[in-house]
Amino acid sequence: MPTDYLLFVHGVNVREANPDHPQYSNQLFQLIEQTVSPTLQVKNVPLYWGNVNQGSLKELTQMFQDSSVWPQMWFPEFRKSQLLQFAGDAALYISRLIGGEAVTQLKQQALNGLKDYEYGRDRLHIVTHSWGTVILFDVLFSNRWLLLPEQDPGRQSVEAIRRAIFGIAPRAEEGFRLASMHTMGSPIALFSLITLAGRDAEGRSTHDLTPGLVELLKNLYREGQPLPWRNFIHPGDPVAWPLEQVVRRVVDLERRLDIKDIITKGSGLLERVVQPFKDSFVALLNGGQAHESYWQNKQVGTVISKILLDVAEAQASLI
Repeated sequence: MPTDYLLFVHGVNVREANPDHPQYSNQLFQLIEQTVSPTLQVKNVPLYWGNVNQGSLKELTQMFQDSSVWPQMWFPEFRKSQLLQFAGDAALYISRLIGGEAVTQLKQQALNGLKDYEYGRDRLHIVTHSWGTVILFDVLFSNRWLLLPEQDPGRQSVEAIRRAIFGIAPRAEEGFRLASMHTMGSPIALFSLITLAGRDAEGRSTHDLTPGLVELLKNLYREGQPLPWRNFIHPGDPVAWPLEQVVRRVVDLERRLDIKDIITKGSGLLERVVQPFKDSFVALLNGGQAHESYWQNKQVGTVISKILLDVAEAQASLI
């Protein structure tokens, strides 16, 4: 029986007690596994990068606390435990040093988790959350890595990942074949605003993700089967943005991509209480819970499970 590998990439502000055995994806994976079993055999491959910048964040936190005005500032614990980690993870990843360390760690974890993958038989599904979507697209498609020296560890790791994924240059005909993609609480749509943020020597935007994505979709397209992409949005999640129209505008490959935005809702008491105040600051205060809700959401698990089953059926029909 073929194996469906689910590769997860978490977002900001995720800290694991045991970095070698991340637990953040377990509940969502179990929801999927329970739905598709025994028809499909699935494997959980959670990638973890939340520990890469802990030293830098700890140093910055100490500098803040040593400030003479720190005792006068409101909600200091929220600043340290939530706001700083959330913004710090994103800001530090963009840097060459921390970004390179994160990519190197992700490469090692991904290749280890997929070492038993059987080419031409097994399938790869990617599930990303929050800033994890930005990291994935940055690693797969951004030109900024190619501006670094060839011996740079970050560039070498990025090139190794790209070589391992089918449909991405320089060896587009080899590697793990992407069967579906799922983004949760993703801000990646905002990157359509920064494609002019920088230019390389040939005048290309260093942050434009479109050319690489187009190349991947062209190479993946097979026997009329477009790549399924589901973008999950909790209406109370301030980080999540619609993707369907944004991607269709910049990627003119309608037949090759099946992308849909899906609104998710939980059943918690807090969400029902906040609903009448959805345009107020009260709803914004619930934004953190909404942003993390996808990992336990049965609807998300059901939709991803259906995609896995549909992809498997379509592949079987081609044999």
